[in-house]
Amino acid sequence: MHIKLKDVAPKEIMPGYHGKLVHTQNMSIAFWEVEKGAEVPEHSHMNEQVMQVLEGSFEFTLDGKTQVYGPGDLVIIAPHIPHSGKALTECKLIDTFSPTREEYK
Repeated sequence: MHIKLKDVAPKEIMPGYHGKLVHTQNMSIAFWEVEKGAEVPEHSHMNEQVMQVLEGSFEFTLDGKTQVYGPGDLVIIAPHIPHSGKALTECKLIDTFSPTREEYK
């Protein structure tokens, strides 16, 4: 499989989160452009998730603990752990999920 990210149409999955979504048999990868102030409400899911901040400042709460992350930071989120987030600036993030996030297809 070969994909050109520039050819993937973005989807606004939630207000302010514009993602180019790529799915494989076992993973989903979301390349996000996030508007300043956009929030992800607390939630959890059965997928393991790795969040990587490429640009900007992102406040992230994982299992009740809040930290601010910046470029080069990664957060590993185990399945079923509550988490939420807020873009303190415009951000670019990459989320990798395993298994595939079917609801993002």
